[in-house]
Amino acid sequence: MRRFSADYLRRTREGLWSSRAALAPLDLPTRHRLLDVGCGSGELTRVLAEESGGEVVGVDADPSLLAVAREELGCPVVAGDANRLPFPDATFDLVACQALLVNLPDPFETIREFRRVTDDCVAAIEPDNADVSVDSTVDREAALEQRVREAYLEGVGTDVALGDRVAEWFEQTGLTGVTTRRHYHRKVIEPPYDEADLRDATRKATGAGLADHEDELRRAVGAEYDELRAAWREMGREVVNAMREGTYRRAEVVPFDVTVGHVPEA
Repeated sequence: MRRFSADYLRRTREGLWSSRAALAPLDLPTRHRLLDVGCGSGELTRVLAEESGGEVVGVDADPSLLAVAREELGCPVVAGDANRLPFPDATFDLVACQALLVNLPDPFETIREFRRVTDDCVAAIEPDNADVSVDSTVDREAALEQRVREAYLEGVGTDVALGDRVAEWFEQTGLTGVTTRRHYHRKVIEPPYDEADLRDATRKATGAGLADHEDELRRAVGAEYDELRAAWREMGREVVNAMREGTYRRAEVVPFDVTVGHVPEA
């Protein structure tokens, strides 16, 4: 499983749940015992706690992310493997994850483990990374990001665009009443720019943003990575200059599929 920093998770998920309508099928106000698997630094964990008022537990395999979650959350977090959760059968009435299955080599086995530890509901919130759209006032940005995204999809080693397969796996594990609802995470950068916008532009100009995925990109494009990084940095400098002039605007839309299934009544 790939590792992510707390800063990366914050940057990519900022504003994701400014609207929580897509979480309605989870029936959060009725939940009493909730588990967030692959909780990372706790973005979804916090939402589950706020919307349910129940007892929420986060679990993750990365000790550095758990340290951040423990500091920032008011609910317990524990170390654990998503395929061997450290809980008895039917401990929770909701088991959920966010952007976890796309990073695992065998998501089906993970879903089976989710079902084991719940007596009611399983929910998976997964991005469709093949259907991301970008619009920018810097001409080359959208095309270059598309090129990088396609290379990433080829080199990443797991399926980061699961689509309908999540619902199929839910049904194969015996979950019933399976539904999928698409949620669009729209991120806009426009004047007046805040500190996070300026940091993102600097990361483009230095190539740091691309370096987050260097292994995956090199696996796909090989020696062309250096050329790609040079083009990325040049594009980043154009972004920085446009921001100085107050003319830069960028909109990105990342689709997330919210899939929900239920344990059949005995």
